Formats: sequence, structure tokens, C-alpha cells
Amino acid sequence: MPDSPLMSAAAVALITLAIAAVVGVGIKVLRSFRDLGTDAERATYTTLHAASRAGQHLRAGLSPVGAAKASKQLRDLLACDALAITDTATVLAWDGGHEELRPLLMKLATAVLATGRATVLPAGKVDMLGSGGTAVAPPLVIAPIRAGSRVVGVVAVANTTAGVGLVRATGEVADWVATQVELAELDASRILLMEAEVRALRAQISPHFIYNSLNAIASFITTDPERARELVVEFADFTRYSFRRHGDFTTLAEELRCIDRYLLLERARFGDRVQVHLQIAPEVLSTVIPFLSLQPLVENAVRHGLEAKEGAGHISITARDDGAYAEVRIEDDGVGIDPEHLASVLAGHSDGDHVGLRNVDVRLRQVYGDDHGLVIETAPGEGTLMILRVPKSQPGNAV
Repeated sequence: MPDSPLMSAAAVALITLAIAAVVGVGIKVLRSFRDLGTDAERATYTTLHAASRAGQHLRAGLSPVGAAKASKQLRDLLACDALAITDTATVLAWDGGHEELRPLLMKLATAVLATGRATVLPAGKVDMLGSGGTAVAPPLVIAPIRAGSRVVGVVAVANTTAGVGLVRATGEVADWVATQVELAELDASRILLMEAEVRALRAQISPHFIYNSLNAIASFITTDPERARELVVEFADFTRYSFRRHGDFTTLAEELRCIDRYLLLERARFGDRVQVHLQIAPEVLSTVIPFLSLQPLVENAVRHGLEAKEGAGHISITARDDGAYAEVRIEDDGVGIDPEHLASVLAGHSDGDHVGLRNVDVRLRQVYGDDHGLVIETAPGEGTLMILRVPKSQPGNAV
């Protein structure tokens, strides 16, 4: 059955609207690009945009996947026939033509990798690695990728012509890639440092707490065997959490469970001398925080605040929702800390007491920035208040 004139008119109207929408979007994009102003401003934008996109792919360092994605952006940036990125052993990526030269590149780059000096190979025939054949190679610019004092790879550019401008631009691109590699190595070093800090905390927990806990458990074996068994279970759960090998992060709820076990074991030793008050907002329990960032603060309150105090001591643990942050306060009415000594501890100039505070402060600053370290208010004989504020939006960390 043929379409009615009304249906045909409606179809034409819909198609017309669709075309107008597409044209409108195109005009909007073109106008936004023209809004950049002069040709020089547009060229600057194009260059920075390509570098930004390539940088995203090199954030993990030199890898085949990242180099393959970045090489396309960098070839467009240099407007060359082909661009390759290598490490010291193999060609990681090749974008563009002249693929027949890919198996030869590591041999051609030997001198650059050894000396760290860029080279320009003129056009000519090259031996196909003993196969008996030859290939006609275009001019080839090879520039080293230096990370510190090491040459970690090269950027190679093949083009019909290789003038001074292309040679310099290739060197700049290689230096830029080197910067991305160094940033990736710094990020890896930061992660290793955090892991080392956690291992240091575990080493601190081991000798002091384990010895005292086992002594407390032993004291109940003959007088109250049932309680001794319960304490053994709590001790096992605490050590399993504290010495786990996976994850640099945990949730506030898990850290509080760890603290509960810790305080249960300490109360077995101190009895009613340790009084604890908790006020926890349920909405912050799922907040992700660095692993073992609260337990050392509570241990500091018990070990250095209340243990040296005569009579009963009180610890208050408060966690509340503060807009974009979860705020945790740990306060004790113990003997306090001399502010000058505390400043020395946090600066890393004092060994021994309160090293857990320094450890937690450093890790908070590593993860969230210098504005998110521990806030500590204390004075001799006045107790200690420790405040930790953690952003709810996490920096890409998984539990």
C-alpha cells in the first residue's frame, strides 16, 4: 500500500529536522574551535590536546598497550610518515607506514641506546637482517628516551624528508615521553613507599602488642578458660586483619572492627582502667580509608596516653559526616604530649615513641595531599585529640 501524502510529509519533516540537528552540532563545534582566535592559538590547542591524550596512555610507563595508543597521537603531532616507540629490548609500538623497517629498528637504534645521543640516518638501502634482501628506507630520526641518567628507549620517526625542524621536534617528543616515564616511576615509588610504611606499622605492632596480649591471655588460662578461648579468637582475628597482604585501603567499618578487637584485648590487660565511648554516624561506615590509619591512633592513646596515667582513663572515638568529608576524632584524657616533641616526631626527627602518629600522617598526605594530614591538639597533662578528615571521593583506590 503506498504511503499517504500526510505520512510522506511527516517523514520529510523528520529527516529535515535530523539534518538540521547534525549541521547545528557541526557548526557549534566549528565555532568553538574558531573561538580559539588566531591560527597560532588553534595550533597551540591542537598540540596540547594531542600531548594530553598521549600522556594519558603513558601514565603507567612504557608498555606495549600504552605506547601503541600514544604513538598515534604523537605521529599526528609530528605529521610524519611513521613513528615508533621502543624500550631497550623491543619495539613497543609502530604507527604509520614503512612497516618493513620495524624488524630492523632495534639494530638501527643500537648506537642511540648505548650513547644516549640522537642520530639521523639518511635515506638508502638497508640490509634485511641477513635474509639476503634489502629495503629502501626513508630518512630516519632516532632520539633517546632518558629517565634520569638512564636511556630507557627511543622515539624513531620515518619521513620523506628530515629537516632540522623534524629532528628537533623528535627530540622534544622523546624528552616529553621520558617525563611521562619518570612520573610513572615516581608513582610506582610512592606506592612502594606506602607499602613500606604499612610494613613498618606491622613491625611496630608485633613485638609490643603481641607480647602483652599473649601475657593477658595466659593469665586467664587457669582462672577463666572460657574467656581465654574468647581472647584467643579475638587475637587471631586482629592479627589476621593487621597482617593481611592484600590492599592498601579498607573501610571505616572494618577499621573500627579491628579497633574493637584491639580494645577488647587491652581491656583484658587493664580491666576497668580503660573506658571507651563511641559515637559513629552510620552513613560514614562505608568510607574508604588507608589501611591501619585508625588503629595506631587508638593504640597511641592507650599506650602513651592512659598506660602512664594513674586511675581510669577515657578514650572517645567519634566519626561523623562532614559534607564532602568523613571526620574521625580520637580523644583521650591521658598524660598528653609535649608539643615540641610532637612536632619533632611528625617531622621525622625523633625515633621511638609515637612513631605510629608519624606513619599515619605521612600516608594521609601521600594519598590525599598535604592539606589532609593529622590534626593533633595536645599538651602535657591535658590529654590528646587527634583529628583525621578523609574525602569521601577516593583517588582511584580500591579496597
